[in-house]
Amino acid sequence: GPVAETFRVIQGAMTEEHVGSTQGVFQFELSGDGGGTWYIDLKTKGGSAGFGKPPVTADVVMSMSSADFVKMFT
Repeated sequence: GPVAETFRVIQGAMTEEHVGSTQGVFQFELSGDGGGTWYIDLKTKGGSAGFGKPPVTADVVMSMSSADFVKMFT
């Protein structure tokens, strides 16, 4: 779905430079289609993004609809 595709694109765009300059972990609690817990880890070496809880404690947790999440990142 659109949420999974958005996270796939984010994962593919990550660089060590993004991770080094951001140093943050973002957790998203999404409601609606494709909802659930998702994360973007821009702190751990290499970075990662995907479904589920982040591998380390989130610095920021955002709750929104999956539709708003997709709009925010597109």
